[in-house]
Amino acid sequence: MGDGGSDTGEDPMLDSLICVAGSSIKKSGFIASHSTDERERRVIFVNAGGEELRRQGHSEIEVEADRFFQGGDVLRTDEEVADGGDLPSIYQSARYGNFCYEFRDLPPGDYSVDLHFAEIVYTNGPRGMRVFNVFIQDEKAVSELDVYSIVGANRALQVMNIPVSAGKDGVVSVNFQGVVGSPTVSGICIKQGAPELQLVSSGRDGKSLLCDNCFAPVKLTAAENKAARMSFTAKYEREIRELKAQCQMKQDECYEAWMSLTAANQELEKVRAELDVKFFQNFTLGQAMEKETEKMAKISSKYEHDRRLWVAAIDELERKMKAIKSEHSQLSFEAHQCANSIPGLNQMVTAVQSLVGQYDDLKMKFNEEQERRKKLYNQLLESKGNIRVFCRCRPLNMEEASSRPQTVVEFTDAKDGDLGVLMNGSNKKIYKFDRVYTPKDDQCDVFEDASPVATSVLDGYNVCIFAYGQTGTGKTFTMEGTEQNRGVNYRTLELLFKIAEDRKKTISYDISVSVLEVYNEQVRDLLASSPPAKRLEIKQVSEGVNHVPGVVDMKVENVDEVWNILQTGSNARAVGSNNVNGHSSRSHCMICTVVRAKNLVTGECTRSKLWLVDLAGSERLAKTDVQGERLKEAQSINKSLSALGDVISALATKSSHIPYRNSKLTHLLQDSLGGDSKTLMFVQISPSEHDLGETVSSLNFATRVRGVELGPAKKQSDTTEIQKLKLMLCQLKCKDDTIRKLEENVQALEGKTKSKEQFSKSQQDKIIDLENQVELKAELCGHLEKRLSQVYEKMQRKEEACYSFQQKVISFIILATFQRS
Repeated sequence: MGDGGSDTGEDPMLDSLICVAGSSIKKSGFIASHSTDERERRVIFVNAGGEELRRQGHSEIEVEADRFFQGGDVLRTDEEVADGGDLPSIYQSARYGNFCYEFRDLPPGDYSVDLHFAEIVYTNGPRGMRVFNVFIQDEKAVSELDVYSIVGANRALQVMNIPVSAGKDGVVSVNFQGVVGSPTVSGICIKQGAPELQLVSSGRDGKSLLCDNCFAPVKLTAAENKAARMSFTAKYEREIRELKAQCQMKQDECYEAWMSLTAANQELEKVRAELDVKFFQNFTLGQAMEKETEKMAKISSKYEHDRRLWVAAIDELERKMKAIKSEHSQLSFEAHQCANSIPGLNQMVTAVQSLVGQYDDLKMKFNEEQERRKKLYNQLLESKGNIRVFCRCRPLNMEEASSRPQTVVEFTDAKDGDLGVLMNGSNKKIYKFDRVYTPKDDQCDVFEDASPVATSVLDGYNVCIFAYGQTGTGKTFTMEGTEQNRGVNYRTLELLFKIAEDRKKTISYDISVSVLEVYNEQVRDLLASSPPAKRLEIKQVSEGVNHVPGVVDMKVENVDEVWNILQTGSNARAVGSNNVNGHSSRSHCMICTVVRAKNLVTGECTRSKLWLVDLAGSERLAKTDVQGERLKEAQSINKSLSALGDVISALATKSSHIPYRNSKLTHLLQDSLGGDSKTLMFVQISPSEHDLGETVSSLNFATRVRGVELGPAKKQSDTTEIQKLKLMLCQLKCKDDTIRKLEENVQALEGKTKSKEQFSKSQQDKIIDLENQVELKAELCGHLEKRLSQVYEKMQRKEEACYSFQQKVISFIILATFQRS
């Protein structure tokens, strides 16, 4: 183009990829020249794969739309191309595949061709995807050019001044042929006039030079030939002098190395001789130590065997003595206890009979209540399973409305749960959900559909309600709302207190609330007045039930207390700013409501849990354009949402292993996000065409969630009350059996007591004899242990001496090895 700048041909290794004389490679984009001659040289400038471009400035540039091509496909990108020069937009489009260009109706004569490239597709650089050959007029011009390896991704590259001639037919062809992958080109410029050649070496005839690229002979005059020869002669004489100096320096270094090696070999021989002597001494000492060790092992095993026999005999005698004493005391105690318990046996039998009658009545009422609740539960469950998905679309904000973007969401069949999304401007895809809310639907409409699921926590079921979607789609508004227009969180707790008040005559409720936050994969208590001394961790209380020790669990009595708690937790939540939302939630806010209920009629107790979760935004990192701490937050958010997707996938496939522990978010929700709970998901979307990619991603995830079939939910009974009843029943049965056995054994015990007393006297005499024998054997064991300790001390001294000698040998070996190297 005649405007290459100072860096044209800046790398000879790159220019060697060009097979014609006078051409070069430039690692930057097109720069317009201020020269009038240069502008007049441009004949055709084509934007491959793009539209017509015009630029006004010091020099007018006209770039034609993509034409003159045969075959191939078009690529485009919105990413910015670095070093794009005065026309960076030509590098944002390209033609690729098997194709060629034919430029017709050109006046016969010499021309030069400039090719413009940029890697805009495989920006991570997979091997073998950009290597190709370029043939101009059937002659190879460029060979195996890898754009990514030269300048990287999204950067401009030019191959400049490729000479070409147009014959009488006025046709210039540029043919791209792939070697491994598909060739790609962003622009082609044809200029009048042939490029100047770079001449570097003499030809055979002595009157010409050879081209540095194609080695073609070029004719020179006698004066030029003489000047070139003098330049080459001076250059080669200078190189010969440098090589002689380097050769002399290498000879001196070799001599010094040889003398050093000779001295090292002599020293090494001395060390080897000393090492052989030490090795022989070590071998002799080792044999002596092995013999002594075998001798000591025999003595030690003999003494150890005798000591074990004596210790076993002493232990057996002590055990028999303790057993005899314990049996004697137990018999005496049982005899006195039986005599004292006989008067109260009749009263105990009467009490047991009355308790059994009461237990039968309670059991019958409990079974009736269970049947009634089972019928209500079956009516609540849907045929598809326990996870329901509601889709809510926010309205356009003021900035979007002012720019008048295209709305990509259709609500024609929203009443039937169908949502239409316009894909690429024309194709429409239909998504099916349990409920679809238009931007005109308010908070009351949303909560009316969600309330049956939320209030089932009062009936003893675990419930999880969470909002999912990209930042700025209204998740926090749906869950929290405002003081004038409150969301699902406040409305749910308000309804729970109202229902609890209506049922207070038959059911007693105890409601407590805690507010947690999962921030950077760490659990934070939003109700704590000061940071805890230790990091909060999730502990497993029982099978599938988790708990966070140390978290603030506030007992609430009315809706005013609930509103204060929710406001405190919302104010303490971590928020930040990014390209998508100026006030974005950077964590998952989780409100846990624990309901303990006791049926005053049947005595049934339940302990259920309600999770109200406002998830952080699910957008891509490239869209938010965050850095530093915000980047770390975004990575943690995407990791936890990915773990949530893995749990949903495992539940959908009915996998034997559900990866709840991959994230703190799913670990906390384990007992409310499984087969025995009820789950409701709000998927929040944006109607703007700018957010189409994120909207489709959220809808696809919600479709997967809706396809999960978990099976029937399970009522969460309070195991503490059930265990109390079972324990009471077992105690009653045990008392009944004990009474019968005591009545039968009282008389037998009275007769045995006398014989036991006589036997006890004789055993006491034997015990005295055994104690005397134990004292004698204890003294003998003391003597044996003293002798064994002396033997062990001798063995230890010999082992220390052997170890010190081994360390000396190892140090000699290391020294010899070091000197040899």
